[in-house]
Amino acid sequence: MPAPYCSVQAPFWIRHAATAVTLFALAAQSAAAPPVHAQASQPAAKSKRPAAPTPVAPKALQDGQAETRLLKVYQLASEGRGREALAQAESLAREYPNFQLAQLAVGDLLAARVRPIKQLGDVPEPALPYPPEVTATLDELRTESRQRVQAQRARPASTHIPAQFVELAPRYKHAIAIDASRSRLYLFENTDKGLKLVADYYASVGKSGIEKATEGDQRTPLGVYFITSRLDPATLKDFYGAGALPINYPNPLDQSRGKTGSGIWLHGTPPDQFSRAPLATDGCVALANPDLERILRTVEPRSTPVVIAQKLQWVQAQSMQAERQSFETVLNAWRTAKSNGDMSRLLGFYAPDFQSYKKKPLGEWAAVLQAEAQALKGRTVHLKDKAYLRWTDSADTMVVTFGEVAEGARTGPIKRQYWTRRGQQWQIFFEGVIG
Repeated sequence: MPAPYCSVQAPFWIRHAATAVTLFALAAQSAAAPPVHAQASQPAAKSKRPAAPTPVAPKALQDGQAETRLLKVYQLASEGRGREALAQAESLAREYPNFQLAQLAVGDLLAARVRPIKQLGDVPEPALPYPPEVTATLDELRTESRQRVQAQRARPASTHIPAQFVELAPRYKHAIAIDASRSRLYLFENTDKGLKLVADYYASVGKSGIEKATEGDQRTPLGVYFITSRLDPATLKDFYGAGALPINYPNPLDQSRGKTGSGIWLHGTPPDQFSRAPLATDGCVALANPDLERILRTVEPRSTPVVIAQKLQWVQAQSMQAERQSFETVLNAWRTAKSNGDMSRLLGFYAPDFQSYKKKPLGEWAAVLQAEAQALKGRTVHLKDKAYLRWTDSADTMVVTFGEVAEGARTGPIKRQYWTRRGQQWQIFFEGVIG
């Protein structure tokens, strides 16, 4: 397994967070308020060290719980209920001592006892400028807070799904969609009534943003991917936290566009770090460990699609029916041509620039198709457990996965095809056996 494109050292925003939190505590000391429960470093100025946090018994951390409680603190503060907000913020900071936004809330609420607070992390102006890393820390924490709040306000309706999920067979138990513009990962369960959103989490992407194109560009790829495996955290450095789920970047569409790189994972955070800045990784998607643990317990490698988009388009689930039926007609025509051994018609479904996993061009692939058609001996081909995932950017692509089973057979190969729309016609530019 190639090493992931993720920094092997915690970014400076987390390394200097204790410095920032100390500033908040110092700003509030004159209020004679309870101490800030933070793991703060010794301040440069000679002043009394903030009291150490009260020891608490460790408890199991639940996914999404810390964010829910933080947003409650924000709500209480906005309603003018500062005392309640502070009590809940201190409790949150004690139970999640590495959650920098919780520490930030404590500092601000303490400072609010003696002066108005104009913004998150509202530290007083010093005689000398703060070090650049402290300023950067505050900016990143403010952005993280804003992303969390906005995602909560814009949570999609229960009847909506991302437009990429055209069809998922029952064997696909879950699906994941990531909206980079909102720093958000959405986890879906595939129920007998369709996809159901069961959880959503704050997530960090590449330092340089999205649209990965080359190795080392510190960007997170955009597209339709699949989880390929589940890595045991015991085999990983602490930096990756609760574990890791690699995805199949670069996929055939990426390869056809000349994109390079590898080792893109969904993974956690080191023990001393709850979450990372919105733009913080070298291309991976990073989540808080409790959130990743929920995903690790839930999803299955190979059959869990992962859509990563700049901004997800949410549509009514029932509105996908027409699109699904339209493409089903095309795929059935391909299946019929193969069942009948009609090579002329069958090859008409393949793009001139077609390639297989072994880089076979269309001329060589035609021989493979001919051999498969002959092996059928006139039997009808059935397509089982179909998944249609649509990706639209400068081109319109349909990622299709199915089990190909001949009449009378119990099993058959699992195949994946990549179709592209050229004019009014769908054509296959990639096909290969994946299982």
